[in-house]
Amino acid sequence: MRLKKFKVTDFRSVEDSGWIDASDVTALIGENEAGKTNLLLPLWKLNPSGNGEISLLDDMPRSRYAEMRENPENHDFITCFFELDDTERDLAEKHGADRKKTKTLKVIRDYGGRYGWWFGDDEKFSIYSATEVREKVELEEGEEAPDKGPTLSALYKKRLPKFVYYSNYGNLDAQIYLPHVVENLERDDLGVKEAAKARTLQVLFDLVNLSPEEVLELARATGVTEQINPQGQRISIEDKSDEQIQIDDEQLRTRAALLQSASAKLTKSFRDWWKQGDYRFRLQADGNYFRIWVSDDRRADEIELENRSTGLQWFLSFFLVFTYEGEDSHNNAIVLLDEPGHSLHPLAQRDLSKFFDNLAETNQLLFTTHSPFMIDADRLDRVRKVFVDKDGYTVASSDLGRSRGKAGVKDSGATYAVHSALNLTVSESLLLGCTPVIVEGPSDQHYLSAIKNILIGKGKIKPASELVFPPSGGAKTAKIIASILLGRDDALPFVLLDGDASGEQAAKSLKSTLYQGV
Repeated sequence: MRLKKFKVTDFRSVEDSGWIDASDVTALIGENEAGKTNLLLPLWKLNPSGNGEISLLDDMPRSRYAEMRENPENHDFITCFFELDDTERDLAEKHGADRKKTKTLKVIRDYGGRYGWWFGDDEKFSIYSATEVREKVELEEGEEAPDKGPTLSALYKKRLPKFVYYSNYGNLDAQIYLPHVVENLERDDLGVKEAAKARTLQVLFDLVNLSPEEVLELARATGVTEQINPQGQRISIEDKSDEQIQIDDEQLRTRAALLQSASAKLTKSFRDWWKQGDYRFRLQADGNYFRIWVSDDRRADEIELENRSTGLQWFLSFFLVFTYEGEDSHNNAIVLLDEPGHSLHPLAQRDLSKFFDNLAETNQLLFTTHSPFMIDADRLDRVRKVFVDKDGYTVASSDLGRSRGKAGVKDSGATYAVHSALNLTVSESLLLGCTPVIVEGPSDQHYLSAIKNILIGKGKIKPASELVFPPSGGAKTAKIIASILLGRDDALPFVLLDGDASGEQAAKSLKSTLYQGV
């Protein structure tokens, strides 16, 4: 099944989101507090991959909670349309359905946790509540008829994609205390952030092909064995014989080789995904601690991971989860990412957007963002704007122009981000292959552009490349604009200044600094 579109109703800040079309990668963009998360959570709770239980207190709109909690099964919160493949249509045909009407499947879920199923689209079939659906179905979910086996709805429930939701990405620490890791991986009562970090650690150890318990055994290969209580105090030391030291030395060499192999594997795999630098990782087991060291071409000295950028920490954790954990848990799953990469540099955010295209080869993906750098201006067809309407409810729209938002004023948050993405692309493409001539003001720009067009029209000049006249906003800022507009081959742009005192002073400053020796 492939998600085609969905609609959220009566969920937290959402009264009726409107239909939201889903593509391979769908970007939900809006300003802070627009309610973007409240569009992902209902999808997750349709068929969650772990956790994702319905909470009446948290999920029902607070203004209607007293009313809706009395009959939760009367209130749907998510409606989805899925495109069926040939195998799924064959199942429907075997159960007596008209194959021509089985291209799409509509699935709803209510606050009572029940599902409703229909073939066709919303123009041909009314949206029933789960209570009405139950009256139309003779068998309960999963029940088997004596002569037909599982019901069609039960078969489709098994084939319904799981929704995997991520909001805490579990950044790795550079120094990992293994006894705590062993304990945390066995606990099921961790907080959200600690659970996310434990998940990332588990993926890392799976990559190394060692369990934390095995890595912890490296402490026994140091000549002595020490035990440390939870307060960090040493409580025992045991000397070892020469024979035991030789055995431990062999174990240490073996595990060091495994860690070197894992380090090389992590370095190579990460390099294929991350384009912001050529990083090398070294995994080290030292006593009760497991450490991650990082170096790169510009900084050959190894630095602990936590002392590198937050963006690098985030991307490494994200990469581990999606590359290695995703091999199993993301099968037949739709991935939901809440504000991914907000700590990344703008260029890294662009790389992350391209990274999503790779993920989409195996999984549909929806993500929320408020950053224009997460929007691919060449793929605006997959962008959905999220804003607060005049009544204070969250709404989504594929109309990326200005629309009425909160308090009846024009929505500016999401629209601004979309326009910013377009302006960034336009400003880059305008100067590509052009010859810029920096001028002081807009009037200079207009006059010179007009003169240029007249001369070209009369055949007086034939420029080898397009002449453009970006205004600097004054002589004082001409130097700043010139440094920004350096060509890809570091060619300096031309600068045309007024002949007044400020222009002459700016010209002297340019000749003594940026244009020295030109």
